Amino acid sequence: MFSKNIVTAVLLSILMIFSFTFDSAAEEKPMAETKAPSETAKAPAATEEKPTGDFTVAAMSQYIWRGYELSRNSIVVQPSATISYNGFSANVWGNLDTRPYFAGTGETSYPSTWNETDLTLSYTKNLGLFNLGAGYIYYSLGSLNKDAPDRADAQEFFATVSLNTILSPTLTAYKEIDHYRNWYFLLGVSHAFEFNKMVSLKLAASASYLMSTYADAALFNAGAGYGGYPKFDGSSQATNDKFSNFHDGNITVSLPIKATGYITITPTISYVFPLSDDAKYEMKGSGMKGTATADDRDSSFIYGGLAASFSF
Repeated sequence: MFSKNIVTAVLLSILMIFSFTFDSAAEEKPMAETKAPSETAKAPAATEEKPTGDFTVAAMSQYIWRGYELSRNSIVVQPSATISYNGFSANVWGNLDTRPYFAGTGETSYPSTWNETDLTLSYTKNLGLFNLGAGYIYYSLGSLNKDAPDRADAQEFFATVSLNTILSPTLTAYKEIDHYRNWYFLLGVSHAFEFNKMVSLKLAASASYLMSTYADAALFNAGAGYGGYPKFDGSSQATNDKFSNFHDGNITVSLPIKATGYITITPTISYVFPLSDDAKYEMKGSGMKGTATADDRDSSFIYGGLAASFSF
């Protein structure tokens, strides 16, 4: 396992190399024509911005969210639909686990389980050098399998700012206001290398900081979903202290292939790892792998998959 200093140095190097690019939310309007008084034809109206949409289905080897292992040894199917207009966007995202994991001893086979549906509402505004955005996310969470405890739903508000430069870092702050009260800060960058009109290579990296404002070890260990984000000790056991440290790093390589003007096929692979010892103990304590002790579980993950998108 990398030391904290080495991981931090590597991540900072990656952040300096890659850039995260955002589409501008504002559409450039054509200049109005000036007509002579004798002309009867009207000046053409400015082009109206039209709604856009994106429908994506991804099949991934594992479901990892903010460094947490939420599936094991199964394909997860994650459909998503987004409608955008004039800076406003609405997105619905879901997760289907085709072979839910059993946390007890032995192997138990469960049928496919739809265990999460997320709704995101957001607004983005371009201000020249900056892109500013804000939004709300509702996480509707079900049990990971039929014998697992139900998970409490979550709600987050977020705000984001990015720079429209060649190296354009993007910082997003998430505030959970329901059962898992915390702040989650995410800094992301990426860069795309276009080989031709059809194929490009995209490299991305991100780093996060998690600051919990509520922790209850007893509730967390009971699986009630109300335990917040406690700090874990060196044996990966939850304590009543609140987690506050660098959390997860993520490096992703993807290869978007534009099959048609509307359809894009994207294979992707990601490596997720802890940015601190506190994060390592927490990811092990919250993870699924290993049936002996929590300290035997994984704290870093490599996973990938294929996504198909239809955009208009």
